[in-house]
Amino acid sequence: MPRDIRNIRNIGIVAHIDAGKTTLTERMLFYAHFIHRVGSVDEGTTVTDYDPEEQERGITIQAACVTFDWRGVHINLIDTPGHVDFTAEVERSLRVLDGAVVVFSAREGVEAQSETVWRQADKYHVPRIAFINKMDREGADYFGTLEEIEKRLECRPIPVNLPIGSGPAHFNNPFRGVIDLISMKALRFVEEGNHAEVIAEEIPEELKEEAQIWRHNMLDQLSLYSDKLTELLLAEEPIPEDLIRSVIRQATIGNLIVPVLCGSALHGIGVQPVLDAVVDYLPDPTEIPPVEGTDPENPNKKLTRKADPKEPFCGLVFKVQADRYGDLDYVRVYSGRLTANSRVLNPGKNKKENVPQLWRIQADRREQIEAVEAGDIVGIMGMRHSVTGDTLCDPKHPILLEPIVFPQTVIDMAIEPETTAERKKLIDALELMKRQDPTFRYKEHEETGQIIISGMGELHLEVAVHRLVREHNLKVRVQKPRVSYRETVEKAVEVTGVCHRTVGGQPLFAELSIRMEPFDKSPKPVVVTVENAEGLPAPFLKAALEVLEQQGEGGGLLGFPLMHVRVAITGAKVHETESNELAFRLAAADAFDKALREAGIVLLEPIMRLEVTVPEEYVGDVISDLQQRRAEIVRTTVRGKNTVIEAHAPLAELFGYSNAMRGLSQGRASCSIEPYTYGPAPAEVLESFL
Repeated sequence: MPRDIRNIRNIGIVAHIDAGKTTLTERMLFYAHFIHRVGSVDEGTTVTDYDPEEQERGITIQAACVTFDWRGVHINLIDTPGHVDFTAEVERSLRVLDGAVVVFSAREGVEAQSETVWRQADKYHVPRIAFINKMDREGADYFGTLEEIEKRLECRPIPVNLPIGSGPAHFNNPFRGVIDLISMKALRFVEEGNHAEVIAEEIPEELKEEAQIWRHNMLDQLSLYSDKLTELLLAEEPIPEDLIRSVIRQATIGNLIVPVLCGSALHGIGVQPVLDAVVDYLPDPTEIPPVEGTDPENPNKKLTRKADPKEPFCGLVFKVQADRYGDLDYVRVYSGRLTANSRVLNPGKNKKENVPQLWRIQADRREQIEAVEAGDIVGIMGMRHSVTGDTLCDPKHPILLEPIVFPQTVIDMAIEPETTAERKKLIDALELMKRQDPTFRYKEHEETGQIIISGMGELHLEVAVHRLVREHNLKVRVQKPRVSYRETVEKAVEVTGVCHRTVGGQPLFAELSIRMEPFDKSPKPVVVTVENAEGLPAPFLKAALEVLEQQGEGGGLLGFPLMHVRVAITGAKVHETESNELAFRLAAADAFDKALREAGIVLLEPIMRLEVTVPEEYVGDVISDLQQRRAEIVRTTVRGKNTVIEAHAPLAELFGYSNAMRGLSQGRASCSIEPYTYGPAPAEVLESFL
């Protein structure tokens, strides 16, 4: 039975590691009667952390999708990782979701990864609500976190509920409920039955004045988005709850405000209001702009698809779960209808795909279905050519959606099987892992035959090696991780590549002029464009472009991948009888090599963003150590009894930093490290490769 598209919510739960995303997800599933027992992250019994690696480590590594109902609305929820090494899971999830719940810890406030996921949501214009979790912890500060959200994330947070009390049960005024500022009721969560029952009561007398102040503040800000609400405020007339919710919904969908709620996911306080907020404030698929794409035959022609089952089918593969028996592709359906045993087009690869089976995904369980319509998320089993970021569409109405761009890897590690006989098995396993994770890469060194794996951090590669051992029964040896350097060019140059030769008795002629220059304004490492191709036949131009793109992917003079480079074709000379595609392929390769040599080498090293939380008495030692590691201190702020140091430092200086930092602070400091950018490496580092 088709789902009513207006009763669908596609949402993600995103946050910094250990803010409580998976615990919140587990409570949501329990209160929605999807599960009958609340699982625990520490015990490895949650629905969405089903992978053995996740259960052992107590963290989310893979984004997990689960569907449940709340108040008659179908919620497709994706629980995402919080550790920066697995940020690709967040990136691809936010690319296809319509809304997000961002979880903050009331004790730690806005942390490093909180900012990262917020920027990712900004990039895809995802409406979101905020949930300030862990109000039952010592040091919980609802209003301090609220202020941080406004200042550090540069948004307009509007509290729609307030905490009653703060801190654990043994405090004089512990956290025990929330005040709903829309209904002006105190919500008590009955302890019996795992807090499933919510009782609305009168607000305690001592909190009424504060609640009135915050309600007035909420209505005052909402009046900016509704003339009707403004009129009722000025006339001092009662304001209907439905009107308040409607204004919040429209302002949230327009990314003008962020409704803020609070609670304790661990103890089941304040979770049901979050579910209500998902239904009331986050958009259904018809309320987001139509998805945009291009005509595969004419990239300059823009096309759109509305979230309507009557439109031609269009979807995006955003995740691949690979195994030896066939890949399961997670697909967001943007328009049209897709049935099992049908055929679709992958326009990016110009290949037809069979769709033998459709599956409703429930974490590690699946339910086979016959059809799916616009606005939903589905698993497709049995496709052969499609990978993450590929478009699927109706073959009669082709459209190519914008692919998902993932960050560059920052760390490498050499790996080899213990026996030569297992080498092919290792390569097959690495290929499978590469299909599943777009930020995991491997390559074989042409001269030495050494296998190098690349990823987003030490934990990322550690988990990958564990998977090889656990899932593929491989015995491997690994070397210490090393920095993944990049190359760019020093200056802009213009050169002409030539092909004046005879091949197989046939004379060949081609001349291709290009400009190569530094360029850091594109997410693609190497951008190839055409400025002037007058008189150059389309097949010759296509051949030249293919070679330039292949050369760009092949690496620089030192053998490291290129980035921040633009190559533009600026002219060509053609001979009536001696020019062909081969000639222009050779000329393009010659031009690229000449330009690379003349433009000069700049070696780039990954720069990481650190956020170190340390007690005040150890701040001087930590900063001194960071400066010795070539770190730039960006800012220091006070958060409770600790100081938070934000710095940028080269990855080459940060191996083993966590242990060093704990030693300097007697184990009382903590840190998070995430990729920030690439910057020029010192001259002595460049010289070591020459």
